Amino acid sequence: MTIEDWLSILAIAVCLLLSFFFAGSETALTVSSRATMLRLAQDGNRQAGIVNRLLAARERLIGALLLGNNAVNILASSLATSVFLIWFGDVGVLYATAVMTVLVVVFAEVLPKTVAFNAPERIALMVAWPMQWTVRLLAPVLAAIEALVRWILWLVGIRMGEHQPLLSAHEELRGAVDLMHRAGTFEKLDRDMMGGLLDLRDLTVSDVMIHRTEMVTVNADDPPEEVVRAVLASEYTRVPLWRDTPENIVGILHAKDLLRAIQNAGGDLTRVDIKSIFLPPWFVPDIRPLSEQLKAFRRRKTHFALVVDEYGEVEGLLTLEDILEEIVGDISDEHDIPVPGVRPQPDGSVNVDGSVPIRDLNRAMDWNLPDAEATTIAGLVIHEARSIPDVGQSFTFHGFRFRVLRKTRNRITALRITPLVRKPVPMAKAS
Repeated sequence: MTIEDWLSILAIAVCLLLSFFFAGSETALTVSSRATMLRLAQDGNRQAGIVNRLLAARERLIGALLLGNNAVNILASSLATSVFLIWFGDVGVLYATAVMTVLVVVFAEVLPKTVAFNAPERIALMVAWPMQWTVRLLAPVLAAIEALVRWILWLVGIRMGEHQPLLSAHEELRGAVDLMHRAGTFEKLDRDMMGGLLDLRDLTVSDVMIHRTEMVTVNADDPPEEVVRAVLASEYTRVPLWRDTPENIVGILHAKDLLRAIQNAGGDLTRVDIKSIFLPPWFVPDIRPLSEQLKAFRRRKTHFALVVDEYGEVEGLLTLEDILEEIVGDISDEHDIPVPGVRPQPDGSVNVDGSVPIRDLNRAMDWNLPDAEATTIAGLVIHEARSIPDVGQSFTFHGFRFRVLRKTRNRITALRITPLVRKPVPMAKAS
């Protein structure tokens, strides 16, 4: 072989190494975690800062990677073709095609991208400096190419920047959390907490409030000893007081204030003035988002609010604990009364109280029943059945069979839910 042949082989090897670099850099920079790079940059890592700047101008970065990778691959193939033509004649074109295809695919594409995919953050930090200089050197050429591409797209009627992503940032984050949970890197509790936090902006006060039928209230006109007895019998520290009708809430009685009043009265319950110690009620609309209500709780430094509908009628109550439970799950203390709302059965079915919220059932059983049209599981059955079912009726929808076990007047108080293995029936059918 002549010196020219050796120089050509050396040039081909350099081109393949550059192709290895560009292919690995492309995978590492695009797959690397933006959150990790942002945190490293905040901690003072200069390479991470460069990566963030490169990714911020993603169009320019991709252009540099594609231009560099294609240029060196074409140059390597051209040099190899010329060498093989000298060695083997016209048939050398076939030999050059076969050899360069193997070298480019295996050593300049698959190998570097596999390495970068297994350690994207480390590789991204390693290639940060050279890629920054590459983008700078190719900037004039890239600007010309970008202008040409935009002009071509404009000719065919495509406007850059007009198309919005299919999913919002919240939905993308939720999808990432679900993906990590399926991969085993995120525990169910962590996934539920992240999901609950992301749901705060989509949920309203009415979705998590305690309905008025389950509220513990006391008549403000009752004798003081009866009020004290009712408050002590309750597991709650704040009890709404009503006058004339249970819907006319006039105040909130705090157990701590009641104990101070009893102490000041020397233990004589008849001397306790209930009207002087209860606090004015705070009413909030049922359509307020939970995220805003959480901020309102913090701003007012209170943990208790009454929920009203558009007509000003009391629908229920909401506490700070109710919102926190949407994030961290059920919070129980030594005074909570255990209510058996969800009871799994040996045959795989689950007995559920009708008042159990759908979100709580989904979280407890890792199900995915829809909660857009109804808050409780009984409400879901009524919504799907388009009627108030009788005891013994069964319905199949969303991949589950629902059987009504108990009913009080027009309220479904207990159901049996059985997951189905077969394909779920799309429409509710009474049996």
